[in-house]
Amino acid sequence: MSAEEAGSETLSAQVAEAERKLKEAAEVATAAERRAIAEIEALEADLERERAEAERAREQLRLAHEEELQRERAAKEKAIAAAEERLGEIESQAEAAEQRIEEAERRAEQAERSVADEKARAREGAAAWLREQLSSIRREAERR
Repeated sequence: MSAEEAGSETLSAQVAEAERKLKEAAEVATAAERRAIAEIEALEADLERERAEAERAREQLRLAHEEELQRERAAKEKAIAAAEERLGEIESQAEAAEQRIEEAERRAEQAERSVADEKARAREGAAAWLREQLSSIRREAERR
């Protein structure tokens, strides 16, 4: 074999080796690309799951907050209703007390009038008794 043929064979072997290595590198790159795509897809799926989970958690918090607000509103309304009811009771009691006071004042005025009438009758009775005594003394003085 000539040196040219030997060099050509070595060159062909080197080209074949380079093509084989290039093909292996291309296969490795394709496999790496597939793995990268799979990882990206997995990460995107994880991200979507996390977003969905976060949205569910946010919605649950919103609902819990809404329920708490409704409970607080209901408690507030109940407290207001109880206070209004108690206020109504107090107003009723105040009105009843005012009526009792008015009635007591009327009875006191009536009692004062009765006392004044009794005093007037007593004075009249005393005056009548004194007149009677004077008449009696005059009659006795006239008899003497």
